[in-house]
Amino acid sequence: MQHLTLAALSAATLTVGTAGAETLKMSTIEPSLGQAITMATFANVVNSNQDAVEIEVAGGGAATVHQLEAARGNLDMWMTSPTIYTFQKNGTAMYANEAEAPALAENLRLLMWFPYGDYHYAVRGSSDIEYLDDIEGATVFLGPAGGGAFNAAKGWIEATTGLVAGEDYEAITANWATGFQAFQDGKIDMYVNGCIDPCQQFLQFTETESIRFIGPEDHTGDAVDKYLGNFRYITELAPNMYKNQLNDGPVVSNDTPVGIGVRAGLDEEAVYQVTKAFWDNIGSISSDAPWAKALSVEFAVESRADMALHPGAERYYREVGALK
Repeated sequence: MQHLTLAALSAATLTVGTAGAETLKMSTIEPSLGQAITMATFANVVNSNQDAVEIEVAGGGAATVHQLEAARGNLDMWMTSPTIYTFQKNGTAMYANEAEAPALAENLRLLMWFPYGDYHYAVRGSSDIEYLDDIEGATVFLGPAGGGAFNAAKGWIEATTGLVAGEDYEAITANWATGFQAFQDGKIDMYVNGCIDPCQQFLQFTETESIRFIGPEDHTGDAVDKYLGNFRYITELAPNMYKNQLNDGPVVSNDTPVGIGVRAGLDEEAVYQVTKAFWDNIGSISSDAPWAKALSVEFAVESRADMALHPGAERYYREVGALK
């Protein structure tokens, strides 16, 4: 099987498949991010193991926008989450000014959930910041302003420490590439990225620099429970994951599910073949992509935000016993 490299994924559009196959358009987020790599690898596995469907991947842009475009029929597949699906279904948050958003949510279905990845709150090894509680007055990158990752990291910090972005610390406005570059250049105190380990950014950074992942002094309380809600959950970052990582014990953090969504109107047989091609061949990528071990059919079909599985995906999951 051909494996996607980061360089290949960084291209604006990637097509791997069989001539004459039905083409499905998939959009994902910044190509260097773990979630985009997961989705592009998904497409590569599917394209390499069946002939009926070819998934064309375009990297870049916001998942919240991709979801609305899929609902309008302009995309076939995108990265969703229980949170942004709920926001669209209810016409709230970033969809508050989109009057058609709730009705359009009826056009969305799920193919699978997978972990977004632990949020890594990273500082240089030489930093005197030991806990999230210590970032008062610091300059940090939480993710692109207004995006899902930004809001998740901002909310976790506020829920666990009481520190508010823009008041108690500065959250810089930057895209993913610029935010990581700012951390590499020592222009910011903390860099945040949610990913399934090993993460490309931290592998790169720790080749030459030491790093420490930090958590809150206390991760309990009503504010934390409210922040977690029904979709987010507590996790731990392990020590010794990266060269020059200074943590000598686990660090409490947060995670959330994300998913691959599909248009409700896609052909049932096509979605069945896509789902089957991926899960029947997931073993072909686990050796080259250790993060693939975090994917499972059990996690993929968990009920979240009442987002219905596409009938084609549901048929496969019932066949393999993941659904009863």
